Amino acid sequence: MIPVCHLDDLPEGESVRLSTEPPIAVFRTEGALYAIDDTCTHQDASEGWLEGCFVECPLHTALFDLRTGQPACPPARRPVRTHRVSVDDSGFVHVQVAADAEAAREGSAA
Repeated sequence: MIPVCHLDDLPEGESVRLSTEPPIAVFRTEGALYAIDDTCTHQDASEGWLEGCFVECPLHTALFDLRTGQPACPPARRPVRTHRVSVDDSGFVHVQVAADAEAAREGSAA
């Protein structure tokens, strides 16, 4: 589990970017928390714009659903990886990196 921030430090409609490999963005929107790889699968852009439960790529306006990682429109065709988000009893947000992301990181470290 990766510690992110206290829930109070992530306002509704905002996000925080984690300097992981690959980078992960954690969003608080529509009363829920979501985490996805923060790299567009179309052309490696990051730090897009939040629109409800979608994030828009800043290069070519591809939309990704934060709930599923699936692209909602072209030019992106491949989904981004999603990660589980939890909040502990003290109100601190954590991300559990998806298993396939951990395997990819471990393979690249070898």
